[in-house]
Amino acid sequence: MNRMNLPPLPHRAAVLGLLGVLVLTGAAGCSSAADSGPRTAADSAPRTAEARTSTPPSAAKSASATDVGWVQLMTPMNQQAVKLLTLAAERADEPRLRAFAVRLRADQEAELDRLRPLLTRMGLPLTDVHAGHDMPGMVTERDLTAARAAEGPAFDRLVLAGIRDHLRQSAQVSRSEITAGGRADARELARALVTARETFLAELARLPGAERALG
Repeated sequence: MNRMNLPPLPHRAAVLGLLGVLVLTGAAGCSSAADSGPRTAADSAPRTAEARTSTPPSAAKSASATDVGWVQLMTPMNQQAVKLLTLAAERADEPRLRAFAVRLRADQEAELDRLRPLLTRMGLPLTDVHAGHDMPGMVTERDLTAARAAEGPAFDRLVLAGIRDHLRQSAQVSRSEITAGGRADARELARALVTARETFLAELARLPGAERALG
């Protein structure tokens, strides 16, 4: 989790720029979820001119590299958080955590209803360009597997830690978009995301067991 091992994405520089904010604050970098082996020659080969300019010209004119990196990171972060929140809404041992998970899941899904159209307006694919990689604040498939195997208070602790990290890191990335993004609609959405995360983080800290689970 401490190595930056991003795939050669068209907007790799933008994502690295956003993650640089997190690295400077002590967050872990992106690595393969399975810590896969050495890259192949094809992976390391220079990208063709077509691949380097895969973003439609109209999107390139209206979106900065920060905008692209932010929306392509925030969308899968929310999608993965929704999976963990769904488990928490059904299985959390603490009733207040279950209720919190239901409300936060609804909020995250509402954000996705704004993030996905933003991707479309920017001419970007709806696919998860970070699939299979550990990102700061990203709920991974390993995290979900561990949560499914846990029960009772142990399950609650996993949820509290995972959601806390998601809210903190996605807020940090969104602050970077607010200060460096080029699109007004993206910056407006980033501000809404930061406000929501600050509210939910304060509420999460007051949940039973949070102080002991989060330290």
